[in-house]
Amino acid sequence: MKKNTIGSLIWLRIARFTHQSNLLSNEFLKQYGITAAKFDVLNQVSAHQPIMQSELAAKVTVSEGGISRMLSRLEQEGYIQRKQDWKTKWITLTPKGEEKIQEVFEHQLTFQTSILNECLNEDEQKTLYKLMAKLQKHTEYKLED
Repeated sequence: MKKNTIGSLIWLRIARFTHQSNLLSNEFLKQYGITAAKFDVLNQVSAHQPIMQSELAAKVTVSEGGISRMLSRLEQEGYIQRKQDWKTKWITLTPKGEEKIQEVFEHQLTFQTSILNECLNEDEQKTLYKLMAKLQKHTEYKLED
């Protein structure tokens, strides 16, 4: 019988939670006509615009290969615009994209918050946040090496 380490079990739990949370978000966001991945991209563009396509790819949960396809779809749907400045592609929201993120943001925030509030008390959430921030900073550091 194989023995897992606590680290591998934590990693599996995080991966499963992320997958399940995305499934729940996708189901919730259907009523707004977008997916969790599209929400993530629109939210990041809204927060950092204008943003280079390469910077956006590093911030979102969409794979590097999938970001170009995702941006093409969002552009076709009229949510974003891309402008080429020599070798750099800059992404901004269109007025339609601004409307969509304003329409959806508070609802998605409330939905995701409710999942945690139903399961963890405030102290547990603060502890989890600190631990996840520490893990994320560590993985960012590892990626920079």
